[in-house]
Amino acid sequence: MFWSLALFAYLLGSLSFAIVLSRLAGSPDPRSSGSGNAGATNMLRLAGRRMAILTLLGDLCKGSVPVLLARLAGLDLQAQAWIGLCAVVGHIFPVYFRFHGGKGVATAAGMLMVVYPPAALLAIGVWSLTLHLSRTSSLAALIATPLTLPLLAWRQADALLPVTLLTLLIVWSHRSNLRDLWAGRERHF
Repeated sequence: MFWSLALFAYLLGSLSFAIVLSRLAGSPDPRSSGSGNAGATNMLRLAGRRMAILTLLGDLCKGSVPVLLARLAGLDLQAQAWIGLCAVVGHIFPVYFRFHGGKGVATAAGMLMVVYPPAALLAIGVWSLTLHLSRTSSLAALIATPLTLPLLAWRQADALLPVTLLTLLIVWSHRSNLRDLWAGRERHF
């Protein structure tokens, strides 16, 4: 059951709502326009609030649905977290789109909402506050994501290893943003 759900999570994660929605709406491909990221933030820039919200909801569901199915199947918390990680890997490296996807933040949030909701709420709160203060989505993600780890270590240690790998993957997916932040040329809202 674990391997079937892990494969399902990866394949579902590979479905890029930003790319599909932009094609359906005749909007520019988010991978070649704006920031080049196939995610909700770039969709906001390119196609407006409605498309960004639809992208965000789709990406959140990609992270939460496989984990919910794992929970319903009776898999333990660690297995659920690994399955959620597979969904995020699919989002970042989607098999349907030549392995060029998004940064994985919303899909990770969806996964955390099921694995350990307080960690998701902490991350969303810190992300929102950082975005409000800095007007920089990448900085908000880079600050919020690692802050979930101490809470997980304290309250849900079984999920710590997969979520640590998830955090490292999200930081890695933001490597160009880190360079732009360091150079002072990162995009702001």
